[in-house]
Amino acid sequence: MTAEVMRGIFLPFAGTVLGAACVFFMRGALHAGVQRVLAGFAAGVMAAAAVWSLLIPAMEQASDMGEFAFVPAAAGFWLGTLFLLVLDRTIPHLHQDSDAPEGLQARLKRTTMLVLAVTLHNIPEGMAVGVVLAGWTAESAPITAAGALALSIGIAIQNLPEGAIISLPLRSEGAGKGRAFLYGALSGVAEPLAALVTFCAAERILQALPCLLGFAAGAMIYVVVEELIPEASEHSNMGALSFAAGFTVMMALDVALG
Repeated sequence: MTAEVMRGIFLPFAGTVLGAACVFFMRGALHAGVQRVLAGFAAGVMAAAAVWSLLIPAMEQASDMGEFAFVPAAAGFWLGTLFLLVLDRTIPHLHQDSDAPEGLQARLKRTTMLVLAVTLHNIPEGMAVGVVLAGWTAESAPITAAGALALSIGIAIQNLPEGAIISLPLRSEGAGKGRAFLYGALSGVAEPLAALVTFCAAERILQALPCLLGFAAGAMIYVVVEELIPEASEHSNMGALSFAAGFTVMMALDVALG
């Protein structure tokens, strides 16, 4: 595994860690309006990444199937969507500003369930990074080093507020800065782990790369529609505007660097 691959895997996690570090120089939790804007931006980044970094390369990779080149991407897309649906229904988690836990019932601390909610968000992002990096290392895949880097940078940017969304409320509830930072940073650990697992799996079954790219896209879109868009659009036009901003940033990164 090359240094470039490792950098691509851990760059998004660095974004979460930097966001968690906000606890050392900010007071109080993020304003609800700010959280909606950040959720909208994250949704835009993920939606654009699903299209430009995952689905389009998936169909290009399967171009030898002619008019049926969409089939592997579509099949993978549905598998990814259903995979996240199962995780969402089984893993106990709690979204920010909600008092109703989701998933299977479990006697877990509120902090733990908040971290699990962010973990669910990070799994498809890590999978996307891993499969795109695997596609780049495969000479036959239509993915460039710059395109893989664009995805990592885009996800790192939208990860910046995620660590803060965990660490700042903990600090305001009385937790020490170090503990609050640690929880915020740990919320992003699932991302590089998912990226590593997906990268290793994709390298061994490159024939399934179009399906795997679609799988990651479906998982990401599930998070966007089920979690981020409802949070961003709650009685706020800023959610729609921030979605457009995030979509534009990711689209520009992918096209300019790819």
